[in-house]
Amino acid sequence: MTVEVTPSTFTYVYFDSAYISRIAQRLIGLFHLENHNIRIDVNETTPLAKMHIEFGDPIVINIQSGAFEDFSRPRQQSEPATTQSLGRILLKVRDRLSPEFANAPADEDLTLVQVAIWETYCVARLSRHDIDINRQRWLYNFRNRHGFNDASDRAFEKIWNSNDLTWEQLQSISDTAIALVQ
Repeated sequence: MTVEVTPSTFTYVYFDSAYISRIAQRLIGLFHLENHNIRIDVNETTPLAKMHIEFGDPIVINIQSGAFEDFSRPRQQSEPATTQSLGRILLKVRDRLSPEFANAPADEDLTLVQVAIWETYCVARLSRHDIDINRQRWLYNFRNRHGFNDASDRAFEKIWNSNDLTWEQLQSISDTAIALVQ
């Protein structure tokens, strides 16, 4: 396994590529992705926080620098933000590599509801690895896509407390919550 971070030296933001690599290596070990080479391409020219995966050898993770940024100190790297963002995207890599997620739509074809359920599933699993997660933030995001009601909250709890869901199970939980509102 190799982890490469580009750029190796940042000019627009005060990030450290070796630091990003260390965090990524720790998470790769936690998520059993050691058999894969990973390149993390950080676009330091934007404060946005979008992330995208390109599968190949290496697996390329494209991340906008806002995903690693400290919210209260612009252009400064945040360990929690770096860990949470890399953790979410690496869990998504692991999911996509498993047969249980073979039927998941391509990232560009995911609806906002599907993004919300997958993100919830990822951050919930991160929280079980003692990674600090703002649960309320993700509950609010989930409710924005599923409704502010008891059915939505039950669906969130089911996803939050699960470890081994398939794409079909995630979609079914979401569909059921939405159907109960209508």
